[in-house]
Amino acid sequence: MSTTMAKVENVERAWHVVDAAGKPLGRVAAVVASMLRGKHKVDFTNHVDCGDHVIVINADKVILTGKKLEKKYYITHSGWIGGLKKVQYKRLMATRPEKAVELAVWGMLPKNSIGRTSIRRLKVYSGAEHNHQAQKPVLYTGKI
Repeated sequence: MSTTMAKVENVERAWHVVDAAGKPLGRVAAVVASMLRGKHKVDFTNHVDCGDHVIVINADKVILTGKKLEKKYYITHSGWIGGLKKVQYKRLMATRPEKAVELAVWGMLPKNSIGRTSIRRLKVYSGAEHNHQAQKPVLYTGKI
């Protein structure tokens, strides 16, 4: 019996909804990154982008364990002298919780062309409503 390899033209992409309310940020990000890669599928192939679309709702209700709200920072640098910007996660979660979820998922994806195309299939919403009902997404019921 031979091993089947997924081909780009044969990949079928489904839509999934992940509810992040009351769940740790890292656990949600790990599950979402795995679904974006397609690791939950039987015909997962490492060098082929065979992942699904993922919608994360209730990003504003995700929790950070320990003292991460005070001690963790989102750091960016413009490349210019004095261009370092540090935003505490307490402020980031209060103003842009979608960005915090996207950063956590991006950190768990590979830094190559497959990772860059996978992150485009991620949709994050701070509330319980999303505008992708036409795609008939399925609610993720697995363990997070």
